[in-house]
Amino acid sequence: MNRPAITPLDRTNEAAYRALVDGKAKPLGALGKVEDLAIHLALVAGRPNPNYERALLLVFAGDHGLTESGVSAYPSAVTVAMVATLLAGRASANAFARAVGAEVKVVDAGVAADLAPHPLLIDAKVRKGTRNAALGSAMTAEEVESALARGAAIARRAKDDGFDILALGEMGIGNTASAALLLHRLGPADLPDCIGPGAGHDAEGMARKRAVLETAAARTPVIEPLQVAAQFGGLEILMMAGAILGAASERVPVLIDGFIVGAAALLAIRLDPAAADYCIFAHRSAERGHEVMLTALGAEPLLDLSLRLGEGTGALLALPLVRAAAGLLAEVASLDDVLAGRL
Repeated sequence: MNRPAITPLDRTNEAAYRALVDGKAKPLGALGKVEDLAIHLALVAGRPNPNYERALLLVFAGDHGLTESGVSAYPSAVTVAMVATLLAGRASANAFARAVGAEVKVVDAGVAADLAPHPLLIDAKVRKGTRNAALGSAMTAEEVESALARGAAIARRAKDDGFDILALGEMGIGNTASAALLLHRLGPADLPDCIGPGAGHDAEGMARKRAVLETAAARTPVIEPLQVAAQFGGLEILMMAGAILGAASERVPVLIDGFIVGAAALLAIRLDPAAADYCIFAHRSAERGHEVMLTALGAEPLLDLSLRLGEGTGALLALPLVRAAAGLLAEVASLDDVLAGRL
């Protein structure tokens, strides 16, 4: 794959944007981290009046061969059922999207079933689920490149369709297992610190999940990002990584959801560190391993609500905060204007 070139942020105007924020009608620093976010958004947009009204949530769906070994409390059939729920507008992500004024599309990256055409479904399927990473490579090198390229193309198409900001979410039974393995190698981090309950494991289920992931990790010592992706990745995770790279190449900011989308961001940033400039980390997930992931990325999320659902729900909840920060730059009067009565 010829990956799209990503231009690192030009910070030439950072001091000017900081002065603009400092000069607003408020005490110096009174809006705390919102001020930092506003400056970051201006740098991404390349102007002091960014606008992020048109938002698109892309929910990437895929199945995982690891579920054959019992890493999830639920069968892969739940992926298909939840995709249908998202397309019907009845999932949590749909409700949150309506609340914050975002559109939703679902991407079939690798669901292990044939999905009927739907106006809100993007068919980008690489294959019907990954292979079982406990037994061998989850994907071929060609499948990795295909997933990355398709994700990048989807993000660029969203920009062409007029969307100003993307939020990423996922649906895929077993994907916390894949994300844990990616974090283990790309963090890097000790494997036990990366493994959490996912959709909900009891003690027996967690013991089984840990044993399966230890077996998978012991198969191969790879640490190079594309090789790690092939060995352990999920199709939806790889396609999200491609979407992050594609969006960053178009200077479109991306709201990063929780643990799974975080694994995609980790891969994207390991492939091209400049992608980090365009990632906005929405929230700190309650899933074990997410704090380790955020530390590895040097990321400070906007929210901490003990979420661990996925679907992009945390990314959507952070969207109003992003818009508010942009409004600070574009709409708030300066202190000088207030004192002079120029309102």
